[in-house]
Amino acid sequence: MSDQLVIAGRAFNSRLIVGTGKYRSFQEMSLAHAASGADMVTVAVRRVNLTDKSKESLLDYVDREKIFILPNTAACYTADEAIRTARLGREVGLSNWVKLEVIGDQQTLFPDTEQLIEATRVLVKEGFVVLPYTNDDLIAARKLIDADAAVAMELGADGVLMNTAIAEAQDAVLMAEAMRDAVIAGRKSYLAGRMPKRLYASASSPLSGVVR
Repeated sequence: MSDQLVIAGRAFNSRLIVGTGKYRSFQEMSLAHAASGADMVTVAVRRVNLTDKSKESLLDYVDREKIFILPNTAACYTADEAIRTARLGREVGLSNWVKLEVIGDQQTLFPDTEQLIEATRVLVKEGFVVLPYTNDDLIAARKLIDADAAVAMELGADGVLMNTAIAEAQDAVLMAEAMRDAVIAGRKSYLAGRMPKRLYASASSPLSGVVR
């Protein structure tokens, strides 16, 4: 049975999306991408070399035949900054998709939802496929689950996006494998249909027919 993640008509075989930052080397990043099984990775437009082809770039280590690049607007603090960054990513040929981030607080990285919504409105009108980064503000967006990969998938999340948990692990490649397996296991658990939660314990063995 096919169980692909479909966004804006595009199908992805993996429900794990990974990032490109914080790795100790581009080589390690590439190995972790392969181990994760992900076929979509995020790239911070403002933190990657897009113009000087003589210098090494993380894009040189992303197999674009197998992996779809999702530009993001990391380090943007206003709608205008995020809009310009998204446009730049499209202009240099990354994608017309964008993981839209408009940060409201540098310490917590909570979004500025007012600016996020404004940037979303503009970019959608310009033909972007916008994946907004937000918190569990029910007014601004659907509630998002902030939990570990297996639990999030088990609860019915469509996918999991992570970077730091993999990149900063002592063995990033092994952690990428672990998160791949966690997402797969969680998705299978959700599709299988979890038993309902119970307030009290219930014996696993039936009580009927017990010899007394």
